[in-house]
Amino acid sequence: MINQEAKEVNERIQPKIYSFLSDKGKAIYFPKQGILEQTKEAKGKEINATIGIAIEDNKEVMGLESIKKNILLKPNKVFPYAPSYGIKELRELWKEQIKKKNPSLQAKTSLPIVTSGITHGLSAVAYLFMNTNEEIILTDLFWENYGLIFENGYGAKLKPFNMFKENSFDLDSFQQSLQGEGKKIVLLNFPNNPTGYSLTNIEAEQILEIIKEAAEHKQILVICDDAYFGLFYEQDVYQESLFAKLAELHENVLAVKVDGATKEDYVWGLRLGFLTYGAKNIDQNSLNALEEKTAGAIRGNLSSSCHLSQSLLLETFNSPDYQQEKESKYLILKSRYQKVKETLGDEKYKQFFIPLPYNSGYFMCIKLDDNLSGEKVRKVLLEHYNTGVVALGNLLRIAFSSVSEENIVLLFDNIYNACKELS
Repeated sequence: MINQEAKEVNERIQPKIYSFLSDKGKAIYFPKQGILEQTKEAKGKEINATIGIAIEDNKEVMGLESIKKNILLKPNKVFPYAPSYGIKELRELWKEQIKKKNPSLQAKTSLPIVTSGITHGLSAVAYLFMNTNEEIILTDLFWENYGLIFENGYGAKLKPFNMFKENSFDLDSFQQSLQGEGKKIVLLNFPNNPTGYSLTNIEAEQILEIIKEAAEHKQILVICDDAYFGLFYEQDVYQESLFAKLAELHENVLAVKVDGATKEDYVWGLRLGFLTYGAKNIDQNSLNALEEKTAGAIRGNLSSSCHLSQSLLLETFNSPDYQQEKESKYLILKSRYQKVKETLGDEKYKQFFIPLPYNSGYFMCIKLDDNLSGEKVRKVLLEHYNTGVVALGNLLRIAFSSVSEENIVLLFDNIYNACKELS
């Protein structure tokens, strides 16, 4: 049942945008009445007995000394609740960064909402836009957590299409996946986990054309999982998020950007992600309403993302050394990537495995000879070669992001020798 506050939010959303929402999405709202509103009205009063945190007699927020001594930030940037939307300044800075990283982005977009990492961001998208048994179109090589988020969490169904054809992105398979009547939900993840593949410039333009053509006849929700955004290592790789063009592609396309500092800024444990919306000719009322609904879904799920994490990220973004520090880490990963490319140029490895296409991110995959089992190779690597990899059927996922450059040749030699043992 949709209550009055939700109805008021829904009335501010353009009908075309409203129709993308799930049943839960239509019913959710961010409470403007009750405790939150009364707490807001009491802010700054001499006596404020509204907010559920503890305050010292000197009006400083309470906190244990054993925690305070390990954190340089002031207590009010650490211990209180953050807003369900996220800290406003951080949201504004992230939006500025999105524009800088995606110079072709001209569309009107929402102010990003802070989530507790990419997984939580994707879960919030599912809450707002997916009903039970709806299908999610995605590549057949995908992050296994999608199953837990979308299928187990919301009863949706993953509908994979073939990712690679002759060492390129299989555009025909993608186009075929959009056939049929009714709303389509598409999840695009570049750089891809597990393959470490990003679209080339030509492939990106072709995908946009395919989506635009399909949108002439149906609504398409496109979710861009940009977890590894920016980690591009080749010149012909599309250097922006598809979100930049999707956000103004067609009136029947609603684009959602799910990204975060997790991988981009090397802060995995801080659990910070962002959700941003865009659509051609979307008005500000609709964007504001989508922000409210997202904040409502977060409010009803985990209340708000970690205040300390957000404060730390803000301090980092405002640091004069931020860009230089980030570039230095990128160059380390790029050098490891190049070492992988160089190493796999050795013809001997083809006896047992070949690489799938890769050009970005943290990972790459090798495809084993048909006579070899990925799980058996993985076990031999653990037991005989002191080496760990991830087995995905007859693929092995290699996280070169976590292997020092000096060990990369040894890593592939170990895999080669493990395969030799089993063959």
